Amino acid sequence: MRAAARHPHRTRRPAPALASAFALAATSLGLWASDSAAAPAAVPTPDHVVVVVFENHAYDQVMGSSSAPYLNSLAAGGASLTASYAETHPSQPNYYALFSGETQGVTDDSCVDPGFSAEPNLASELLGAGRTWGSYNESLPAEGSTACKSSDGKYRQKHNPWFGFDNVPTSTAHTFAAFPKGTDYAQLPTVSFVVPNMCNDMHDCSVGTGDTWLKNNLKSYADWAKTHNSLLVVTFDEDNRLSGNRIPTVLYGQPVKPGSTSGTTYNHYDVLRTLEDMYGLPHAGNAADAKDVTGIWTT
Repeated sequence: MRAAARHPHRTRRPAPALASAFALAATSLGLWASDSAAAPAAVPTPDHVVVVVFENHAYDQVMGSSSAPYLNSLAAGGASLTASYAETHPSQPNYYALFSGETQGVTDDSCVDPGFSAEPNLASELLGAGRTWGSYNESLPAEGSTACKSSDGKYRQKHNPWFGFDNVPTSTAHTFAAFPKGTDYAQLPTVSFVVPNMCNDMHDCSVGTGDTWLKNNLKSYADWAKTHNSLLVVTFDEDNRLSGNRIPTVLYGQPVKPGSTSGTTYNHYDVLRTLEDMYGLPHAGNAADAKDVTGIWTT
């Protein structure tokens, strides 16, 4: 259940005369306007963002590892968040946290009832603001399928939180075969999530398998993003339960300062907040109290 919104208390003192009352009222209105005005976002506004989510590996298992040469090359040419953390265990609640700012009461990896929540989320916010959204889900049985899993077990609904929301059209959930090929990436939605299957996301297969998949399937987009004001974000749902839930998070593209790092502590809510602020969106759930990723942008 979503926590009730918190409102700061404002103390008003009675004025002895009408003129004082008007003055206090004007001051109060000024304070309200100041408090409610959104601070300018210290983040860029990419034309396109693609977020890729891998599984169950700690920062030190991937960053600096010879098993992940491509992901490390993205960090070298982009930015690495060296103190990036997931929220909890197991996997599924973290996906909901990253997508909607809350775990939505999900505590395990069981399949959910499609559309069980009407809470705000990144997709509903983008669509409400006239932007576009899409997910590309490897081994999804069919376009828009809300199935719990594929017949071969390579696809699992637990890694696809958008199916839990009735305000996200299932028509925006695509198979990975629908992801643009070549250099025709301008047709991508404003923000996309890409979810590899249970092998290629490093859950059932090795770090090397996932890294090769990333290179084979997203390198063309990454190269394109570098010259087309677009962004690739690669992160993980959780660690291996042995590293305090510290995970790799790498950002790459034209808005990113090459070779930059940030040791600021960030989590899934901060990443969501950053994506929201890139497009002037409202803040879902705990993203309202989160912070933007800063210090890695070219402007």
